Amino acid sequence: MLIYFYGANNSSFNTASICANTNYKKYHIMSYSKPQFKDTYHNFINGKFVPPLDGQYFENTSPIDNTLIAKYPRSQKEDVELALDAANAAKEAWGNTSVTERSALLNKVADIIEANLEEFALVETCDNGKPIRETLNADIPLAVDHWRYFASCIRAEEGGASELDSNTLSMNIKEPLGVIGQIIPWNFPLLMLSWKLPPALATGNCVVLKPAEQTPSSATLLMEKIAEVFPPGVLNIVHGFGPEAGKPLASSSKVDKVAFTGETTTGQLIMQYASKNLNPVTMELGGKSPNIFFNSVMDEDDAFLDKAIEGAVLFAFNQGEVCTCPSRILVQEDIYDKFMERVVARTKAIIQENPYDANTQVGAQASHDQFMKIQSYLQIGVEEGAKVLVGGSANKLSGEFANGFYIQPTILEGHNKMRVFQEEIFGPVACVTKFKDEAEALEIANDTMYGLGAGVWTRDAHQLYQIPRAIKAGRVWVNCYHAYPAHAPFGGYKKSGFGRENHLMMMDHYRQTKNMLISYDKNKLGFF
Repeated sequence: MLIYFYGANNSSFNTASICANTNYKKYHIMSYSKPQFKDTYHNFINGKFVPPLDGQYFENTSPIDNTLIAKYPRSQKEDVELALDAANAAKEAWGNTSVTERSALLNKVADIIEANLEEFALVETCDNGKPIRETLNADIPLAVDHWRYFASCIRAEEGGASELDSNTLSMNIKEPLGVIGQIIPWNFPLLMLSWKLPPALATGNCVVLKPAEQTPSSATLLMEKIAEVFPPGVLNIVHGFGPEAGKPLASSSKVDKVAFTGETTTGQLIMQYASKNLNPVTMELGGKSPNIFFNSVMDEDDAFLDKAIEGAVLFAFNQGEVCTCPSRILVQEDIYDKFMERVVARTKAIIQENPYDANTQVGAQASHDQFMKIQSYLQIGVEEGAKVLVGGSANKLSGEFANGFYIQPTILEGHNKMRVFQEEIFGPVACVTKFKDEAEALEIANDTMYGLGAGVWTRDAHQLYQIPRAIKAGRVWVNCYHAYPAHAPFGGYKKSGFGRENHLMMMDHYRQTKNMLISYDKNKLGFF
């Protein structure tokens, strides 16, 4: 294994926008191999690793080659209850812990992840299937940044007080909710954990988190590394399947809030489970994001045009397994042919080989189920009359990767009423269509039940502002895409969810406000 370290100016993979300009050491690796795992892992409850109460485990395999990684707990309601009891027992003491101490512990977690960045990246690649260059240069560094960001936020925060009159003072106090149930997806395992845990812990809550059953490894590795950082019961990890572990977590009366990231249909179920206890929920759900290219992008054949072409091809980033994947490409008709010729050529040049190799740009889909789902949508697209511009099928690799779950980066040409334009595929598949003018671009862009992300590419100063304002989406990238800085709020409109992730405002999603109305007047009101 050869490892080379590159600075920001030397790295071929630019992560400045992804990592919010954080000065992380960049890794450039020639080749890795599958990491070593134990045979069996356990839940982390009340400060220690414990086996599932009924002794059930499930086998977790790597999508890279479909080989066994390890066995993880197939937890049931009783395991969830054990974790919730531990969290409830710890919540008062943790909620009363000073913000200084909480901040210091979050920073300690960040330091530990950063010190073991290479190990986390390799485990994440093995578990999820994404290329090693992404986990090393994007996923794990950004996870570190989120821990540090919320560690800083809680230290900088101040309360509010108002003098209502000469004898009356109003004070607003932020208090933790108590115990938070969190459920995260499989597409960015450690990063989604790092979106959820830091703001909840920083604000004084205890947490029971269920990782996706497809990708349990990096959460387990994290708990091995930070097992002694937090007091017992503050942070608990319970593995398992949605109906068996996720449902009892979301529906428990021992939970004070539920935070969920995943597909829209599952989010609807989670809301139903939480509603019987009147618990607040945060939902970050699916998307079908438009990526709009106006004719001005081709006014010059320059660096900006090159950037715009990459912006279109970013549908293949993370194998398209991104809730904001720019899966609908909208191109103004007078540049359509020339622009798409460049986009197709760039897509054909994507390297999809060994995910452990630094040169690989697109890896394996996260699971066999997802692999089959994407292929079914490719067939649906053809049956609907979509034209395959590039890709269109599974990609059979050779040798040890022959049994892995690889899909060719694919572009389908059609119209916005097709199912492949309307339904979330969650794979390296983009659907492209033309538009005449701004009005039609907006009509197509907003013609979806989703509203999570969108992209706008233009050299026109008016369009830079007016078009994003008219798009019904929670995050609109303008002349960029796939940047996720910790200090920018992220969340959806319509059926893409509600509530926000990241940014200072996120802390209020994990707290409630107490108003103290204090009178200094010795005299009674006089009513009685």
